[in-house]
Amino acid sequence: MGSTLTDSWAPLRWANALSRVAVWAGGALTIASVLLISFDVLARKFFGFNTGGADELSSYAFAISTSWALAFATLQRANVRVDVLYQKLPLRLSAFLDWISLVALGVFMTFLTWYAMDVVSASWVQKSAANTTLATPLWIPQGLWFVGLVWMCIVLALMLVRASTALVTGDIKTVQAICGVRSAQEEAEEEAAAGERLVHAERQQRGAA
Repeated sequence: MGSTLTDSWAPLRWANALSRVAVWAGGALTIASVLLISFDVLARKFFGFNTGGADELSSYAFAISTSWALAFATLQRANVRVDVLYQKLPLRLSAFLDWISLVALGVFMTFLTWYAMDVVSASWVQKSAANTTLATPLWIPQGLWFVGLVWMCIVLALMLVRASTALVTGDIKTVQAICGVRSAQEEAEEEAAAGERLVHAERQQRGAA
């Protein structure tokens, strides 16, 4: 994502930082579930026992990590959009369509989060538990999943406020930096930066050796 978004407005800068922490936490959950499943498979193969509940816990981890990654993916404009005609439109019209897409995503996420709250509330009131050996109280994984959706809504609201202000004032570049389709140049620059980091890391390893 370009510096226009992360540097120009403090709320979005903080949102980006917190979303990065959330996506790292979600990644850690995913890795932990992979390790648990690997251990379970090896233990069953060579020692004749299993930990029990590995598949259940991994499904919870997948759902939670997915919801926690949504905000960061949106801030990075990593969501997929069809841009066959978009690239040929005038800049102002493209910026308006970017804003409309952000509004549509916000409406969808609001409804999704509202119904997710109903799910968590029902599990809490009814004291629902998973029909497994672990008998996990369902409000725990559902609540963590719900937190990710709530954070996504908060981030979308911040993005919408900033994008709306920029659209009204005619700041097209800021609108594109917040919710526009990533250009080929931006993707190339990001890949180049990633390559530079890898080269730097290799040089440090050689120096340490």
